[in-house]
Amino acid sequence: MNAELQTLSDHIAASLDDVVTARDIAYGELTIVVRGQDILKAATFLRHDPQCRFVCFIDICGADYPGREKRFDVVYHLLSPHLNHRIRLKVETDEATPVPSLVSLFPAANWFEREAYDLYGILFSGHPDLRRILTDYGFEGFPLRKDFPLTGFVEVRYDEGQGRVVYEPVKLNQEFRNFDFLSPWEGTDYVLPGDEKAKA
Repeated sequence: MNAELQTLSDHIAASLDDVVTARDIAYGELTIVVRGQDILKAATFLRHDPQCRFVCFIDICGADYPGREKRFDVVYHLLSPHLNHRIRLKVETDEATPVPSLVSLFPAANWFEREAYDLYGILFSGHPDLRRILTDYGFEGFPLRKDFPLTGFVEVRYDEGQGRVVYEPVKLNQEFRNFDFLSPWEGTDYVLPGDEKAKA
């Protein structure tokens, strides 16, 4: 199988030339890294080339690496029923540089690109309706970024009595606890009921 993927990888690299910046075969899947501005060209080639025919769009997801200059990976997964292979396309970008949208080539990319925008803040140029899809109206920030705070100042919940979403200050219902990890019962500072009868 790796020989087939290597042949496919060589064919793609030769056909797309300087568009491909890296490629790798791992865990039985081929990964191709392309320049951000060339993602539409690469995806079009993979869809229409007779030796590829990656006609099934699976998904788009993001990955955040805050230590890099281009902190985001935009990862595309495609399937070729003809070859019975999957391919992973990757593009690197930052907070300000938009990635060309694939909606014109794969209409199913629409909501996946909206999700990547909503959760990571990744921008897609040429998208017909790039707006939030999972978070609430007026939500600030991007929850899947590594620098997103774990606790905020307000929490959102649906109130049955009011029949709407309400914002409230964050309340931590459980008090801070000290754990004694040497004790099978996590130890307590007080005597448990019944232990007062035990012999010392």
